[in-house]
Amino acid sequence: MMRFLRYVFLGIIAILLVTVALANRQMVVLRLLPDDLAALLGLAQSMELPLFAVIFGAIAIGVLIGFVWEWLREHKYRATAVSKTREVTRLEREVARSSTSNPEDEILALLDAPGKTG
Repeated sequence: MMRFLRYVFLGIIAILLVTVALANRQMVVLRLLPDDLAALLGLAQSMELPLFAVIFGAIAIGVLIGFVWEWLREHKYRATAVSKTREVTRLEREVARSSTSNPEDEILALLDAPGKTG
């Protein structure tokens, strides 16, 4: 059922995107810099694209910037998770080594037999 709903949702989005593309087919000139600044620097780069390509390109660039921003923002959490995982692994090895190396240890004997006081 969820797969069907996902396909319906994606179909609706596809129809909306095609509608926007058909409504914005006129060609627009996309310039790298404003005219005065381009003349001053000698960089009069421009291209002619359909308006829907400019709109969809801007959306794609915005989503990409958002993903990169979140990835950078969450770096400290990923680093903490990696360090905690290493610490847990080290402590598990230490516990396994301690329990097999000297079973006569008084502290381990107390931990193995809870409820006995003496």
